[in-house]
Amino acid sequence: MFGIGGGELIFIVLIAVMIFGSKGIPDVARFLGKTMAQIKHATNDIKSEINNSAKENGMDMNSLTGGISEEIQKAKDGISKAVNPLENIASDVQNPIQKAKEDIENLTGPIKRQL
Repeated sequence: MFGIGGGELIFIVLIAVMIFGSKGIPDVARFLGKTMAQIKHATNDIKSEINNSAKENGMDMNSLTGGISEEIQKAKDGISKAVNPLENIASDVQNPIQKAKEDIENLTGPIKRQL
């Protein structure tokens, strides 16, 4: 979370309690929540205004950024395969193992019932 460790987070909470007091913390949290909501709303307004202006001028923002998004996704997939090459192999190995397990259960089922 933002590069903050557990000890640092506890230290920040202690400082906040000392500055605002235990009764003031909910008010501060409420204020921060409202501020973050306003920032998010303003950001969405700016994005929609840029998209509307681009459409009025005959530019399609999706076509401009579509190629970049696809390339980023390809790079992510490549990195994921390089970091964890056994991910795809796991499902290929698990299916035959599951089938063999079911076969063993079918064979040993009558034997277990006799005991």
